[in-house]
Amino acid sequence: MQHPASLNHHCLSNHLAEKKAGRIDALHCEVGLRRRTFLGAMAAAAAPWVIPCRALGADGAPPSERIRVGLIGYGRQTHFYNFKLFAREPDAEVVAVCEVDRWRLEQGKQAVETFYADQSGKPSFRGCSIYRDYRDLLGRTDIDAVMISTPDHWHVPMTLDAFAAGKDVACEKPVNRSIAQGRAVMAAAKKYGRVYRVDSEFRSLANFHRAVELVRGGAIGRLKRIVTGVPASDDVECPPSPPMNVPEELDYDLWLGPAPKAPYTENRVHAPKKFDRPGWMRILDYSDGIITNWGAHLNDIALWAADKERTGPVQIRAQGVWPAPGKLWNVLRTFEVHYRFADGLELIYKTDRPYARFEGEGGWIQADFPKKLEAEPAGVLQTQLPADAPRFPLKSEKRDFLDAVRARGATLEDAEVGHRVTSLCHLGHIAIHLGRELRWDPAAERFVDCAEADRYIDKPITALPQG
Repeated sequence: MQHPASLNHHCLSNHLAEKKAGRIDALHCEVGLRRRTFLGAMAAAAAPWVIPCRALGADGAPPSERIRVGLIGYGRQTHFYNFKLFAREPDAEVVAVCEVDRWRLEQGKQAVETFYADQSGKPSFRGCSIYRDYRDLLGRTDIDAVMISTPDHWHVPMTLDAFAAGKDVACEKPVNRSIAQGRAVMAAAKKYGRVYRVDSEFRSLANFHRAVELVRGGAIGRLKRIVTGVPASDDVECPPSPPMNVPEELDYDLWLGPAPKAPYTENRVHAPKKFDRPGWMRILDYSDGIITNWGAHLNDIALWAADKERTGPVQIRAQGVWPAPGKLWNVLRTFEVHYRFADGLELIYKTDRPYARFEGEGGWIQADFPKKLEAEPAGVLQTQLPADAPRFPLKSEKRDFLDAVRARGATLEDAEVGHRVTSLCHLGHIAIHLGRELRWDPAAERFVDCAEADRYIDKPITALPQG
């Protein structure tokens, strides 16, 4: 494909110059990101972990027509899923990996080069650039798009910088840590004309896809109630962990980035030289835990089926169980949230198992992860929908993203959808944190008569509630 190199270079050069001069973009101000001094040095020299990239020889589209992708973050999700799914698309080409952990970076480089060597039949193939600092990867004018698979607290800063650098973005869910961050990503996508895709695969799962089309097509009549379930957080509680020496392969300061300074301990980050489930997913400084992590999957299906993926509820009631005070892992253990929408639709979101249940005047449909689909009456599943019923393409999230990049169109989960789905989870989190029922104006995106709750529009919850 044609690479808009001059445009990318111009956008990034201006962006870096503004950072160096101390002028912070208004969007970054809105989300309230706390940058360290190293984040102000946007025009720094290239990191030492760089290997030149050569034209890839994989089968498929010719090199000039391939969408060139950079992977930012090479943890468990990228290693086992994201890289492989992109690499298997014939018109995509993974050309660079960025990671602050040197061991993981080397694993990523090896995985990319081995895959393409096998494709090209050249065992000595070397064609993947590697970077420690994501801003050096964004400086590459020949990269069209990036896949962001980092800890949650980095998602929005990297997305905004990628947009300014002229890159399209696929971002792991949950895509933000606050409602204001979600609005900032929406605004930046529009400002820079970039493609954005929430990297959730649930719209690509046949049972959830079929459930949505049936509900949207009226197979169970008027929708009255939705119930979504997600797994509870880990039963293991992690007590305070003593400071440890930072592994030599980890740039811990760069890992922390906009998060508060904190002494290194393995349970705060991830296990060295492994791709296990990381500790940061259970710590409020970096993540909201299951309520947004799994919630971004199941509540997306709920809002999609209800045709409410670009709005929000008007009332929120919630309760949850927090870990005991003083634990390092401090995200919610269990919860149940009740939402009411302006038309009376009720959504119950709770810890249970991963499923979405739709109850209408003429029956119910339930899709359980990963493949189960059932209904009452059972014949609902064979409903022949009318010709004008909404239909949606069934394809992988990576294919959806690449198609939109090529066509310069919208994805099935664009910036606004990602924002609304994640903010639904945030609203429940805030109601639990404050211990009170809340009213919400989905048009203005403000709480109704609750200044205390409004404070959490612009910032994530990073500590247990008082009392």
